[in-house]
Amino acid sequence: MPVWEAAKTRNLRASFEAIMSTVVPAAPRSAATTTYSIIVAVSACHMLNDIMQSLLTSLYPLLKENYALDFVQIGLLTMAFQVTASLLQPAVGIVTDRWPMPFSLPVGMGSTFVGLILLAYAHSFPVLILGACLIGLGSAIFHPESSRVARLASGGRHGLAQSMFQVGGNAGTAIGPLLAAFIVLPFGQTSVAWFSAVALVGMVILTWVGNWYAGERRLAAGRPAVSRELPLPRGRVAWALAVLVLLTTTKNAYLSSISSYFTFYTIERFGLDVQQAQLMLFLFLGASAVGVFMGGPIGDRFGTRFVIWFSILGVIPFALMLPYANLFWTGVLTVLIGLIFSSAFSAIVVFAQELIPGRVGMIAGIFFGFAFGAGGLGAALLGVVADSHGIDFVYKVCSYMPLLGILTIFLPRLPGKH
Repeated sequence: MPVWEAAKTRNLRASFEAIMSTVVPAAPRSAATTTYSIIVAVSACHMLNDIMQSLLTSLYPLLKENYALDFVQIGLLTMAFQVTASLLQPAVGIVTDRWPMPFSLPVGMGSTFVGLILLAYAHSFPVLILGACLIGLGSAIFHPESSRVARLASGGRHGLAQSMFQVGGNAGTAIGPLLAAFIVLPFGQTSVAWFSAVALVGMVILTWVGNWYAGERRLAAGRPAVSRELPLPRGRVAWALAVLVLLTTTKNAYLSSISSYFTFYTIERFGLDVQQAQLMLFLFLGASAVGVFMGGPIGDRFGTRFVIWFSILGVIPFALMLPYANLFWTGVLTVLIGLIFSSAFSAIVVFAQELIPGRVGMIAGIFFGFAFGAGGLGAALLGVVADSHGIDFVYKVCSYMPLLGILTIFLPRLPGKH
């Protein structure tokens, strides 16, 4: 073929492809390469974030001794962290829904980095408060935007992406206290600064994720904006969102009551030693991690509403039996409770994101921040009850919490969904 004919053919082919690209949407990129690498990256950073976040509470005995703190000051440290980490998240989500900020992710991790340095070398209680606030601020920035990135990278498998993202956080929450026990407590408060290296690793990974996110935004610039039209009347949407927040708060308070007080419960009720009690707690935490991961893919297959129904209502009989079970059945029941109850969270977040389209950051902020914080507050109140009435009484009271899951009957069926 002559050179001029080959050039003409190439020009015609390019013109045809340009025309077709305006008619037929581009095929999605391979989920096995770009998409999964991004989801794994934000999940890994979620783990790093929650490792550093959980260090604070693990440090309380050391800080109490080093600074002669009373329990009021310990409570102020917790409040400083919770206010910034939990209550700021919805506000951060609302802002980034309006003005997405791809590189806010490494900035948030940088805030955690500075907070760790301050905790390691604080010379006074106000500096401890500032360090706790900066770690909380880093967490508040991280969760809404990274949840958005996970959804963007999901290729439509929103449940799977959300589950993978959440499992990273669960792993970090479990690993943090272990690292505190084996590193910080033996080597002292200044060893907290060693974990700033973890924050630096997170900043590098999140800078790469931010580049990918910014590139996706440039590619999406020519496409129609995501519709923010509500799938249901505004009143029904508001009611459904309120039910989801209440379900999440109750679920978190119940699961926090197990993770916070279960070792004391098994020691007091069954006469276990600390190591055996920790093993029982590990069974529960392991089952919870598996449940979180399984909930997403099942939701993608059968619908998020089905997973919420199954998880919230399915756990009720096991929760009611737990306070009256012997040691063997207590182990079996806590595994079942962790597996079933924890599977709801990813489905709840995805359902809420579909309930209010285009508000991914706000929804992530509400459910990762406010609802988790409220659940933690509920667990703290249960501690007051345990002091006055005993740990056995607490577990009898908690066994009725999942009954609020009956509110799932008010969750609407979304148009076009399972």
